[in-house]
Amino acid sequence: MQVVFIYGQAASGKLTIARQLAERTGLAVFHNHLVVDAVEAVFPFGSEAFVRLREQFWLAVIAAAARAGRSLIFTFAPEPTVAPDFAERVRTLVQSAGGEVVFVALTVPPEEQERRLREPGRAAFGKLRSVDLLRRLRDDFTACMAAMPQPALTVDTGTVAPSEAAEAIVGAMRS
Repeated sequence: MQVVFIYGQAASGKLTIARQLAERTGLAVFHNHLVVDAVEAVFPFGSEAFVRLREQFWLAVIAAAARAGRSLIFTFAPEPTVAPDFAERVRTLVQSAGGEVVFVALTVPPEEQERRLREPGRAAFGKLRSVDLLRRLRDDFTACMAAMPQPALTVDTGTVAPSEAAEAIVGAMRS
């Protein structure tokens, strides 16, 4: 059982690449905003209840998949409202069920990130779309990325197409 844990800042291509990877592997995509949007429908982003419930949902789904031996792709955006040890707890949970976590880091140049934020498709899941807010939070996001576990693969999505990134991840999954 594998969890392909794709992480990166806003607009780095996490969901786009996860979908390409799913086409190649048949794995389910459990992306960040499925839970974020569900919990945010009731509790404000960053509130105590939001943070607690979001993490509980993420971990419950991943734990159930691990127990069932069901591999999946998980997309994640490291940011200050998530516990700094979250990714390591996912690894421990999956490994305790006999599985493996393959961490994949996505990076994107700031200019490209800002261009992507303006794309209309980002509205579908309530994703960050404000360039001003991104600029105010960029240092926090960068620090959260630096605190993530060492990835098996890092992809610069400003220079690598989503299909190429998916192929590279398939290779990392076999390693």
